[in-house]
Amino acid sequence: MAILTVKDLTFTYPLCEESAVKNVSFSIEEGAFTVLCGATGSGKSTLLRLLKRQITPRGTENGEIFLKNEAIETVSAARIGFVMQRPDEQLVTDKVYSELAFGLENLGLPQNVIARRVAEMASYFGIEDWFERDVSTLSGGQKQLLNLASVMVMDPDILILDEPTSQLDPIATSDFLGTLKKLNRDLSLTVLIAEHRLEELIPMCDRLLIMENGALLKNGAPRDVIGTLSADDSLLPAMPTAARLYHALSGKGVCPLTLREGRNFLENNFRNDIRQIPPQEDIHKKEKALEFQNVCFRYEKELPDVLHETNLTVYENEIFCILGGNGSGKTTALSCAAGIRKIYGGQIRVFGKKLKAYTGQSLYQNCLALLPQDVQSVFLRNTVREELEDASVAEQELPFSLSHLYERHPYDLSGGEQQLLALAKTLAAKPKLLLMDEPTKGLDAKKKLALLNVIRDLKAKGLTLLIVTHDVEFAALCADRCALFFRGDIVSVGTPRGFFSENRFYTTAAFRMSKGFFDHAVTVEDITELCRLNGRKES
Repeated sequence: MAILTVKDLTFTYPLCEESAVKNVSFSIEEGAFTVLCGATGSGKSTLLRLLKRQITPRGTENGEIFLKNEAIETVSAARIGFVMQRPDEQLVTDKVYSELAFGLENLGLPQNVIARRVAEMASYFGIEDWFERDVSTLSGGQKQLLNLASVMVMDPDILILDEPTSQLDPIATSDFLGTLKKLNRDLSLTVLIAEHRLEELIPMCDRLLIMENGALLKNGAPRDVIGTLSADDSLLPAMPTAARLYHALSGKGVCPLTLREGRNFLENNFRNDIRQIPPQEDIHKKEKALEFQNVCFRYEKELPDVLHETNLTVYENEIFCILGGNGSGKTTALSCAAGIRKIYGGQIRVFGKKLKAYTGQSLYQNCLALLPQDVQSVFLRNTVREELEDASVAEQELPFSLSHLYERHPYDLSGGEQQLLALAKTLAAKPKLLLMDEPTKGLDAKKKLALLNVIRDLKAKGLTLLIVTHDVEFAALCADRCALFFRGDIVSVGTPRGFFSENRFYTTAAFRMSKGFFDHAVTVEDITELCRLNGRKES
């Protein structure tokens, strides 16, 4: 039985000629786990928001939506659960227990019913230990888990999620997705999730929907959909590592989706006499672009240090990526480097000069710029055109096009489109040292590759880049060196092949799949090259 039915749905934003959603029709069976994917700006977020009337954007809409054969306009808010991309946007109270009870209280349920539901949900999600904590003290992963629990306590008919893991580290992402699958399996909960990070999601889903330019391009079982893609298909870079490797090597038979299936594909089809490609050399200039010497920082006197005698060196004209868990201090370190937060101990130098010696706005004049994690904080105008004009950015100067978004309000853009607009404004300052906090957040695979080329081009022009990211695959492709941040300090540094080969969780899917068969292969490109060097096994 179909729990959700969408018929000929079209939606157009105000002042826009082209529709964001175009004649979309599909149905979802009760208890199904469905993944929605597509390029940045393809209409995924708009489509999902149209499914919940309380957050539907302004614009012109045509078509029909039904939940269990009931028109969506008459469905109560509690029946459709929705988890947003940014955890902080959905939190409305100051305590964990208040957040869990908030929705039930708004429904006017008796206190004994509220207490029972809250207790049951807190136990199910394993959040008793932080039940009485302030929401502000939670990590990003904990906040998103709390959002999910706060939605589930309402007992929805269907759960909709819009890129819920975009701000989570790899371990928190795996835990969150595991919880989703558990809800789907244990409660027969219908799940519809839009995501760019598909490595773990696609193997666990029943159905895959792919959008392109506002239209529904593909709809089917994930193995069937992915198996029909060609090696040069623009959708392929978004797919799981095993599937990308299968297409890159012109695989035959059933397309693998999981890492185990990908490993079997390697072992059954290719030799491994040559086990590794030449290691990367740690070559960098002698001049230091950024240096932390025993840096200490805390947000309040009575709170513990977030940065504790932190030491970090980034050399001129290198791409340095920092990885680590939510709450480990990565973003705080960038804020301190940019002079936004004031350290109480140690020393920070930018291009050999003490940070405090940069007076007035001299630090930000052709020297240092920061692309923040919350990119909405850089938007000041009503349209994309006005934002670019305000920053004196010309279209021909951009490494990517934004002209098709000129008349849109920045807040109406997708998460990925907002990232690109904010990056355009940041580059307008013409910095020598660019700090980037989660620059791939909300970007589809194709735009990540475009951003990768932008970053390489910036390095070729002499820039130094310090990038904080949860995207291990992106770091493996772009970094000269990678570092792991833990409890406010750097605990390991190395070139990507060496760094990711030494890790077990903060590593790439390619390394996990090929470990033991090949050595130090951390990208699909590494594995592909080794397979071609070794050749296929004889039949």
